[in-house]
Amino acid sequence: METGRADAVVWRNRALMLFDRVSVPVAVCDVYGHVVLANPAMAAECGTTPGRLRGRQVLELFRPEETTQVERIAEALRLRHRSRYQVSVRWQAPGGAERYGELTADPVSDTVQETPALLVMLRVQGERPAPEPEPVRATAVEGQVLALLAGGATTARAARELGLSKDGVTYHLRRLSARWGAAGRTELVARAYALGVLLPGTWPPRAATGNPLAHPSQD
Repeated sequence: METGRADAVVWRNRALMLFDRVSVPVAVCDVYGHVVLANPAMAAECGTTPGRLRGRQVLELFRPEETTQVERIAEALRLRHRSRYQVSVRWQAPGGAERYGELTADPVSDTVQETPALLVMLRVQGERPAPEPEPVRATAVEGQVLALLAGGATTARAARELGLSKDGVTYHLRRLSARWGAAGRTELVARAYALGVLLPGTWPPRAATGNPLAHPSQD
């Protein structure tokens, strides 16, 4: 008896080692689709680790293209049919691109009477690149602040022109610096022209989304 148990443990460990080394994304789910065990390849498709997939609903990770497919599979499993089931799915890859492919689920159990587990394999069929991010612009107030700075205004002058406090102007400049990764006011103004926030070829400087501003003078 003890020898039989020891052999079972050895074979289980070998099976798990093989499971982890398979390059195809594979998971074992309960009959409701909750992940019991996933290999590293499956976890990589979700940008996580196998342990963090445990308990997740596989059809929330990989969204079905057609809900009718899922309904047919659920009914077949309820009736204990043991066919191979396929679902067309799509999901977001870790880099942001949208991938699409096919999930194949095979019911597996030691006996016909047992409630089966599902051996789920993912086949990647293609990828749609992530959409290009919209260029970061500025609010109307930020555009006016930048226009005044481009014309040579100090913080105090910009505050008076716009009805803000000096701290208010500084707040907008700090937000712009963080958003654009700019090191100082000169770089902020340069980026504003490059991004189209300030209109080129105009004097006094003018925000693209605002009205012409009075020429700011130095304090």
